[in-house]
Amino acid sequence: MNKKPRVLSFSAVSGGGKTTTIKHLIHRLDHAQALYFDDYEFENCPDICEWVEAGADYNAWVLSPLITDIQLLLKDESLDYIVLDYPFAYLNDAVRDFIDVAFYIDTPLDIAMARRILRNEQQQGMSELQSDLHNYLNRGRAAYLEMEKTVKANSDVVLQGELPTVLLVDRIIDELRKRSV
Repeated sequence: MNKKPRVLSFSAVSGGGKTTTIKHLIHRLDHAQALYFDDYEFENCPDICEWVEAGADYNAWVLSPLITDIQLLLKDESLDYIVLDYPFAYLNDAVRDFIDVAFYIDTPLDIAMARRILRNEQQQGMSELQSDLHNYLNRGRAAYLEMEKTVKANSDVVLQGELPTVLLVDRIIDELRKRSV
């Protein structure tokens, strides 16, 4: 009998802790491979603010390169888990059926913003930081709120994003044991 890896999806707002959590989780799980949404170039990728303003159609995102990699990893019998750093949970029809468990890291927006500022601090000057903050206040916040409203509601497990990474990973592993995933 062929063993198929389980696909775990992790969503959160930008600065919500997805990447950090996944990197720690991969070290704790045996035979796991991560795919990071931000590593891909998607054709016709919508501007996130315009996309939200137009009604946030999750199927407007053509995610073929990501899907190709998921399909390839699903054939790898040495893997137990495929871990996706992926913002849409079950909301994109082309990816939905691959996901076994969708996690949402529910990080308060002030913490997420502080993390983004700290992460980008070394790469940006003050004028870029001010520009980013103006963009967030004028348009970007709507994208964060969209995720909280729809992606969070379409996830199987909601985790507290203000928890230390070690505790988040412990809770994820406990949840996987409960689900025998």
